Amino acid sequence: MKEKVKETSYRIKRYWAYLIATIISVGLPFIQIGGNQIFLLSFDKKQLHLMGTVFDMQELYLMPFLLMLLFLGIFAVTAIGGRAWCGWACPQTIFRVVYRDFIESTLLGMRRIKNKQKDPDYTKSGMKVKKAIAIIIWSVIALLAAADFIWFFIPPADFFAYLADPAEHTTMIGFVLGIAAFLVYDVVFLQENFCVYVCPYSRVQSVLYDDDTVQAIYNPHRGGEIYDTQKQKIVFKAKDLANPTDECTACESCVTVCPTHIDIRKGTQLECINCLECVDACTTVMGKLGKESLVQWSSTNDVINNKGLNLIRGKSISYAIALLVIIGMLFVMGGKKEYMLLNINKTTQLYKINEGNEVTNSFLLLFQNTQKESYTYNLEVIGAYKGKIEIQRFEPFKLSKGKLAKKVIKLSTKELLVDNMRKDTPITITLKAYAIENPTKVMVTREAVFIFPRSDKLKK
Repeated sequence: MKEKVKETSYRIKRYWAYLIATIISVGLPFIQIGGNQIFLLSFDKKQLHLMGTVFDMQELYLMPFLLMLLFLGIFAVTAIGGRAWCGWACPQTIFRVVYRDFIESTLLGMRRIKNKQKDPDYTKSGMKVKKAIAIIIWSVIALLAAADFIWFFIPPADFFAYLADPAEHTTMIGFVLGIAAFLVYDVVFLQENFCVYVCPYSRVQSVLYDDDTVQAIYNPHRGGEIYDTQKQKIVFKAKDLANPTDECTACESCVTVCPTHIDIRKGTQLECINCLECVDACTTVMGKLGKESLVQWSSTNDVINNKGLNLIRGKSISYAIALLVIIGMLFVMGGKKEYMLLNINKTTQLYKINEGNEVTNSFLLLFQNTQKESYTYNLEVIGAYKGKIEIQRFEPFKLSKGKLAKKVIKLSTKELLVDNMRKDTPITITLKAYAIENPTKVMVTREAVFIFPRSDKLKK
């Protein structure tokens, strides 16, 4: 008697992956480090919160690295694991599973989980009422999902405060309702057509796949070729298979369970989202016969070409190196975070010569306190011209959190910095601004150009 092959349900594993993804997406907006969000892209405050560090709009030099990390990460996952993101973590897939498998199938009994090809029969008594109940339940969940999405742009504390005054925050409420309405249309009516026709990811995958990419693969060597190339049609009956030793029973369990309505036995297809429902279905059927599944989560080289599974290869190593370089650059650039902002602009007057050959240059300074505490700011000249150029019309001042202040200052000198009879000379000086309460952390340096007049303009 043949030993029954142990069944491994990828569906249960996916449900755990969905639960983890849901906990992460819902929980992240509520996690703070030092009073700042783990991740927040705030348009109203013009800030990026990343791992508890706040970056203002002037500091968004990190965005290119974050975008490169995102896209390279997606490319790497696709090249190695196919559309693993689609089947295991994509919100579209999770939402469809919640609506189709939980609300329609488990909760209301409108359909069977193992048959995703057959829509509910709405001619039966009560089915239309159940459909309406399903849409209402999903609409409530869609509102919660839309709010969660907005929390990555408006922190939950501000979000609920804004809800208390809806008349003043109609734009935010409009976004929430608009996103929720789209989710209802998408999940209830558009369904997996979004994955097949709308999502560009399926088109991208075709240029990222290779014969070592891990995906759902049907084994034609064992199961047999079910596509008759001469008749250009699918063989639907086991008796029609060319070889009597072919193991495929033509039960079509792998077909009926597929959410994107494809036949995995035809080979790799753009519509496959790597949900592995077909692997589970075939594992159940073949397991009863004491055989391994004809559909496996493996690669073309492993199943078709018998070369074995090769995860560590040139492409995966290249992606790993590229991702490590970007992460390293992200940390390096993140280490240059400034805890105050300072912009320096020269006024229209190049310079002024006062009594005693005192040369002055005027500058407009814009200070911004990006921290959550009030600080007292001071300014000084550092570097080679310290002691040679003095700051006039500036006194230390206090600035509350998030506030800006403009200051007009004069830099002056009585020394002969440059002896040039032909032209005025630009001199680069370094200014240091810092908070008196915490000068080591809250400190920035900026370069400014001091124009020194040609020598014949100075009185001898």
